Amino acid sequence: MPGMTQRPSRNVSPTPERESVITEVLASGSAGDTGDLVRAWPIGGGATGALIRARDWDRSALGPLADWSPQLRTTVANVVNSPVPKVLMWGREGVMLYNDAYRAIVGARHPGALGETAASVFPELWDWNRTILERGFAGEIVSYRDQPLTLLRDGAPAELIFDLFYTPVYAVDGSVGGVLCTVIDNTGRVELERQVADSEAELRTVTDALPLLVSFIDRDHVFRFANRYYLDWFGLTPEQVVGRHARDVIGAENYAQRRALMDRALAGETIVSDSAIRHGDGSLRRADVRYLPRRAADGSVAGFQVIVLDIEDRVRREEALHASNARFRAAMEAMHGVLWTNDAQGRMVGEQPGWSLLTGQRMEDYQGHGWSAAVHPDDVAPTLAAWEQAVAAKSTFVFEHRVRRHCGAWRTFAIRAVPRLDEKGAIAEWVGVHTDITHQRAAEAALRDHAGQLERQVRHRERAEEQLRQLNETLETRVIDEIATRRAAEAKLAQAQKMETVGKLTGGVAHDFNNLLQVVSGNLQLLQKDIAGNARAETRVANALAGVGRGSRLAAQLLAFGRRQALEPKTVNVTRFVRGMDDMLRRAIGEGIEIETIFGGGLWNTFIDPGQIENALLNLAINARDAMEGEGKLTIELSNAHLDDDYARRHDEVSPGQYVMLAVSDTGSGMTPEIMEKVFEPFFSTKAEGKGSGLGLSMVYGFVKQSGGHVNIYSEPGHGTTIRLYLPRALESEDVEVAVDTGPITGGSETVLVVEDDDEVRATVVELLADLGYRVLKAVDAQSALSVVESGIPIDLLFTDVVMPGSLKSPELARKARERLPELAVLFTSGYTENSIVHGGRLDPGLELLSKPYTREALARKIRHVLANQRQRAALPTRAVPLASTAPTATPPRATILLVEDDALIRSATAEVLQEAGQVVIEAASAEEAMAALQTVPIDVLITDIHLPGTSGLALAARAAALRPGIRVVVASGDTGSVDAAAAGVRLLPKPYGAADLLRVIGTPPPRALVAERDA
Repeated sequence: MPGMTQRPSRNVSPTPERESVITEVLASGSAGDTGDLVRAWPIGGGATGALIRARDWDRSALGPLADWSPQLRTTVANVVNSPVPKVLMWGREGVMLYNDAYRAIVGARHPGALGETAASVFPELWDWNRTILERGFAGEIVSYRDQPLTLLRDGAPAELIFDLFYTPVYAVDGSVGGVLCTVIDNTGRVELERQVADSEAELRTVTDALPLLVSFIDRDHVFRFANRYYLDWFGLTPEQVVGRHARDVIGAENYAQRRALMDRALAGETIVSDSAIRHGDGSLRRADVRYLPRRAADGSVAGFQVIVLDIEDRVRREEALHASNARFRAAMEAMHGVLWTNDAQGRMVGEQPGWSLLTGQRMEDYQGHGWSAAVHPDDVAPTLAAWEQAVAAKSTFVFEHRVRRHCGAWRTFAIRAVPRLDEKGAIAEWVGVHTDITHQRAAEAALRDHAGQLERQVRHRERAEEQLRQLNETLETRVIDEIATRRAAEAKLAQAQKMETVGKLTGGVAHDFNNLLQVVSGNLQLLQKDIAGNARAETRVANALAGVGRGSRLAAQLLAFGRRQALEPKTVNVTRFVRGMDDMLRRAIGEGIEIETIFGGGLWNTFIDPGQIENALLNLAINARDAMEGEGKLTIELSNAHLDDDYARRHDEVSPGQYVMLAVSDTGSGMTPEIMEKVFEPFFSTKAEGKGSGLGLSMVYGFVKQSGGHVNIYSEPGHGTTIRLYLPRALESEDVEVAVDTGPITGGSETVLVVEDDDEVRATVVELLADLGYRVLKAVDAQSALSVVESGIPIDLLFTDVVMPGSLKSPELARKARERLPELAVLFTSGYTENSIVHGGRLDPGLELLSKPYTREALARKIRHVLANQRQRAALPTRAVPLASTAPTATPPRATILLVEDDALIRSATAEVLQEAGQVVIEAASAEEAMAALQTVPIDVLITDIHLPGTSGLALAARAAALRPGIRVVVASGDTGSVDAAAAGVRLLPKPYGAADLLRVIGTPPPRALVAERDA
């Protein structure tokens, strides 16, 4: 019509699905209004579209379909007809409308999730979706690649990987009505990538373990895979090789030589070649090179696998063998001998050029026993009989017979053949030599016929020849035995030198480390007084002191491996000892490991340091726990064992005799022979970095060896490990351990000369001693200390480090100082004794040692003990007059007294006083000597010091009371403050004591001579 705007017409062809829906609505006769068309919306959309059309939306959060905005309806129509998983979260609550492709993500929550809020459908993801909705309603477009999300599937959480794309959907007024999410499920792809990565890692692990160059090169001659041996050959790591052209990796020269073979491999041909390849170090190395084409699914060659085996060493050995054989043949030709070989049964096989040249026989003629056809008919039968006998006995064949040469002449030959044995001791072949002795035998016959007077000389010569033959027969064996013996000796020497070197190293480290710990420990103990009352600071100092203790144990482990620790062995019944450790072991290894203990009957005692064997068993149990990864079975076995002479010959440092065997077995991963060779070396560990110091087994090894025992290890990969400790048997009764009640410590006013080369240690010790009330002098080395002694300054105690710089050593300083000051007491200290005052693992008799790091309490007690002993030496020879007193219980007039004192001067002086008082005195310098006396002689009174070599005096007193009920025990010591006399059932005699004090405490009246002396 005129004046009306005409709209351009457009022909639109609806989709078949849309036409079907429209036709269905029109055919039903219900398309009379737009409501019918609304109800027919959305058009298409598959099963999800049908659910939207069929649902009653009037009571939903979105309201009736007719009220939906055009933007919502358009977006929903696009969503349901999209082949890509999509979900529309409409409104602030995120009402979910999605398509068929999204149903796989909704899972079992479909169809109930359609039209519901995101919070109710995915409560586990609501925090995530709420943040997304907030960002979407703020107009932000958000996307994520390979985003992991955890959804509940069948009631269980499952991690899925998605690509997520969030787009805000705007209303007419420009506001955001909802957020459209497009979802790509990458879970399968990511899992496949992980599997591929795991497969490649496994492949790399396998190829890295092979002594080969393994790689893959594609059609562009670019490396796509390489193992670690490319680093040895070309100085490039696998990461540096992959992605680079072959020319850049193997070098232009190698590449030019290999290019044609690479092209043939890419054409589908398998290449096997022996080549000389330029190594990364510049040398040419012969190698077996193989190119193996790799075909794709369509049959095309995608590249080729490269395998290169270095055969340089093998080729050189073959060349050396060939040269050796040629040299041997030349030597045989020079000797006019004919070399031949037979098989193990004595038959001639293969080509024998020497025999053929001699006899003119062809190869088919002399095969088997055909060679005998060239032997003189009179000699054939004896030769074959002797030969068969030698073959049967596998012994050297020595014979003579006549052989027809190729020219027809008969010649006499001496034959000598020896069997060559294989590695199993069986005969591999016979190697023989025919030596022409025709002239020699003719000359011998002429001499016998012509000069009978030379018969004796001829016989002598024959005897010499026989001796020479015998010498030749045994020479090779003796040379081999001598070489084997020499190599074994060299290996033992190298091992001993290594152990000595490591021992010195560990000793030096322990010395410096203990000095450092002493500085830290001393200053912490001094600090304790300054912070008294500050609970928080006291706790921190206590923790630091605990760390010092752990460091001290680490240093002790170093000394244990180097066999340089001062042991304190005791007679121990290991059965009782192991049972006593049951709770500790179970706490250490956890509940996942079953512990089984097997004890043999009548188990012997062993002489061992209890603290060290406890550490050893604990270390073995913890190592077993780690090998079993917390689950498995730990077996501890104890039995008596006898190591005979044959076993001792096969194992170094083992003395034949009786032992107590302690075995620890696990069901862990086991060890290879290569690892077992290194397992006892210090700092070697198969654990991950930071999981162990590598000193546990080395400590066990060093401690057992120092104690005179033996360690044996057996292990197989996958079958667990067994470690056996052979501890020397002890014939004495078991020592009883007695806990010492530590009383208050005391200081003094004496003068102490401190000799220490470490400035920080010296300063700390000086302050500790001054804090205890002592007057302190100090010196930096032994020579300076001797100058102080010679100055005439009164000195009561020399406190010196064992390891000192300079030519004058500490033991020599102590000797010279005592020459100038006879009343001087000496106390050594060290973190490492370096065998100067400790031998055989024990302190030299008559010496006092305080090991670093030590505590303030240990220092105070040790100084009082040493000073008391020195004063005792001075007090007893004065013949102090006994005071008239009456003991609570009178000792018989003539009692048998066992005097146990490690100081020889104190022991002899005390014994003299007791003997003058009419007593029978038995002297002992150690608890071990005292136990021998207690078991053989009736003892009435035991007088013992606390600090004895090995077992303490209190432990000795407890054993004496058990062995001799009614025995009276007197503890004579300068450290009596640490003993609860009532609890221990003993009497105390503080050092220094006089004769009167000694006789009073044992209840013996003084002799008349002493009474007369007192009255005078």
